[in-house]
Amino acid sequence: MDKTETVWPTPGLDADAGAPARGAMSSIAAVERDTGLSKDVLRIWERRYGFPRPLRDAAGERVYPPEQVHKLRLLQRLIGAGHRPGRLMTRPVEELQALIDRSRVQSAPALDPEVARWLDLLGGLEVATLRRELSQTQWREGLARFVTGKALPFTLAVGQAWMRGRLQVYQEHVFSEVMQGVLRQAIASVPAPAPGARPRVLLSTFPGEAHGLGLLMAEALLALEGCDCLSLGVQTPLDDLLQAARAHRSDIVALSFTSAPARRAVLEGLAVLRGALPASVQIWVGGMHRWLSRHPRPGVVTLASLSDLGPAVAAWRASPAVS
Repeated sequence: MDKTETVWPTPGLDADAGAPARGAMSSIAAVERDTGLSKDVLRIWERRYGFPRPLRDAAGERVYPPEQVHKLRLLQRLIGAGHRPGRLMTRPVEELQALIDRSRVQSAPALDPEVARWLDLLGGLEVATLRRELSQTQWREGLARFVTGKALPFTLAVGQAWMRGRLQVYQEHVFSEVMQGVLRQAIASVPAPAPGARPRVLLSTFPGEAHGLGLLMAEALLALEGCDCLSLGVQTPLDDLLQAARAHRSDIVALSFTSAPARRAVLEGLAVLRGALPASVQIWVGGMHRWLSRHPRPGVVTLASLSDLGPAVAAWRASPAVS
């Protein structure tokens, strides 16, 4: 990101020092909204790493002091940049902030001028203008080119801007709501698949994976390929995924991951899913969890990018096993 842009201060932080403001405890739901870390991830980290260390309110529910919420914000930024959680948890806030500060001064590739403008609109909360321009670009470019050439770069740019401190969590939430609306409207305009169309694709994310934009982008491209898509949204329990796959008679279960979920939980979930699904049902995984590409799992197809979806559908249809 170009660090010449304005930095918008975070509510609850000192604008100059970035230190946590004095204030009331935060519930686990509030921490989830504030940091972008799901409740499941917070609980897993608590058990595995001993951080965060929530207190309990009068009703016995978890509550988090401001200084812990501040550290969680820093952790999420660094994990989004590719750092592993286990190597960060024991570090003091000062070291985490130093890592982020170093990333802020690193040079970044130049942005597409249109994406750069959208970042400015998002930073200024010019939501109506942002929504209109995204929709106009989608109509001009076509859905496939918009997803791979505009929506995905914009999503990555928002993540980088958040990690570097230019955007805050509430602005990322605004972006997600606007982009989801644009993509859903575009998907609804794609002609319905022909009766009996295949492959039948079930889309979702695992529990603890609350980010659904990648899922929507994949659904858009699969719809353009004429697939029969059924999206369950995000954070679907494994039992529900299996029931839906059977009821839908799915040929493919497609899952999206970011860098936030715990590795062990992802691997265990994939193993359970693979063991419970018929061998004829493929599992496709994609997203920002880079180690899935480096360490492929048996019986799981890893797609490196959204652009791989079209060739993967063509390969499925050409397979001798397809009847």
